[in-house]
Amino acid sequence: MKRVLTAVVLIPVVLLIVFRAPLWFFALAVAGIIILALHEYLSIAETAGYKPFHRLTYAVALLPTLLVCAEIWNTTARHGLFWNEFSGSTSLVKACSILLLLSPVIFGIPLVFRKDLAAGLSSAAVSIFGVAYVGFSLSLLTALRANAVDEILVVLVLFSVWAGDIAAYYVGRSIGRHKLAPVVSPNKSWEGAVASVIGSVCIAVLIFHYQWQISEWFAGPWLRKYWLFPTPSSRPFFFVPSIHVILIGVLTNVAAQFGDLFESALKRGAGIKDSGTMLPGHGGILDRIDALLFAIPVVWYYAQLTGFLHR
Repeated sequence: MKRVLTAVVLIPVVLLIVFRAPLWFFALAVAGIIILALHEYLSIAETAGYKPFHRLTYAVALLPTLLVCAEIWNTTARHGLFWNEFSGSTSLVKACSILLLLSPVIFGIPLVFRKDLAAGLSSAAVSIFGVAYVGFSLSLLTALRANAVDEILVVLVLFSVWAGDIAAYYVGRSIGRHKLAPVVSPNKSWEGAVASVIGSVCIAVLIFHYQWQISEWFAGPWLRKYWLFPTPSSRPFFFVPSIHVILIGVLTNVAAQFGDLFESALKRGAGIKDSGTMLPGHGGILDRIDALLFAIPVVWYYAQLTGFLHR
């Protein structure tokens, strides 16, 4: 019952933020999730015996989101509030690239001043991985939401993951016989995994079929910046070839399933069941977004490399 009630409350809030919140509020929500998820990730790492750099990990993980917001607001001030002027991709790629290249310096310097150097390399590695795993991945949501063409992908990744989870649960519970990853997650089956892929592809087909109608739910540029109410907008409609719909549905789901299994592996390695207790019946924040942390980068890079939404 707790699980159902939490979902009933949480899902409408998430959808309200996705569709109606102004960009600055959406970015703040993403930043808040980054902090909460990182807190749980670092707690898992400590339980496993590592000693990550807490404050520095938070700071570096939040930088891409803050820089994306800075570019959005700067572009808005210079060019006005037109939908096609919003793009946080450039600053995001630059920020992530620079931070990854400088990560040995960023986390290596404070290591020099630590008293306990026995696990210095593992501590720095855990912190750097947390930045990429949680911070960089979730920051891509802000970049997607900032563009009126790419924002449909936010809906895609959320609903695709949710549909995949539901399909895997019911099919795996009913006819699941062959274990998918018995060491990491004994309850998952190959039957459920296949059903999950099919569910995600079906959702992808529906989302792109009703792409125009879904896009109209998003608040317009003026209200994205200031208010929380809908406004008329002129968004172009792009026909998406079926091959892209199917591929992105499959890739999103496969990445999501591995994201779920990966977080389960982290918890099992640390000897814990849930990443936290913030969400009654669901565990922690990381337990709820583990699939998204792998799925979001896959969706973002697929869209950037193929350009299928901008043709």
